[in-house]
Amino acid sequence: MTINQTQVEDAVRQLLVAMGENPDREGLLDTPKRVAKMYQEMWSGLGKDPKDEFTAVFSEGHEEVILVRDIPFYSMCEHHLVPFYGLAHVAYIPSRGHVTGLSKLARAVEVASKRPQLQERLTAQVATALDEALSPEGVFVMVEAEHLCMTMRGIKKPGAKTVTTVAKGVFKDNIDQRKEILAMIQNG
Repeated sequence: MTINQTQVEDAVRQLLVAMGENPDREGLLDTPKRVAKMYQEMWSGLGKDPKDEFTAVFSEGHEEVILVRDIPFYSMCEHHLVPFYGLAHVAYIPSRGHVTGLSKLARAVEVASKRPQLQERLTAQVATALDEALSPEGVFVMVEAEHLCMTMRGIKKPGAKTVTTVAKGVFKDNIDQRKEILAMIQNG
């Protein structure tokens, strides 16, 4: 999905005027164009399904936990249109030894994060995509993020982190499996 650059530029220009700024002054002259380009990049996940990232599936006979942790991401709070950013941790236990490329886990996070988003939905979208694409024995996704809508405005609590999780399969049903994956995420 591509955004309408001209409409975004016009909207940014109107916002600047509405806020009492002069969009024709030297420092703001190219701001509408820069903002439109930024949104094109930041919302590049619109219209994409994170599940489509799991194109490489291999039969490796591996049936133990696979975890990619500390996947950095940036997203945009859909309530305030202010960024939130942090780390995602994505784990699964393959079924019948079917694994996917490790980069595919990070790509799914990237696609889900590149749109107006809620952290809870982001976490669920990644977990559901992996679960539907591979039908693993279990999926566990944890997302830790700082929300600039809480840092810069409102409550103004910089450094506060929000943690969300989604557990499916054995990670949901087996407390020992859940403890194991949490220990792997927290202790490296």
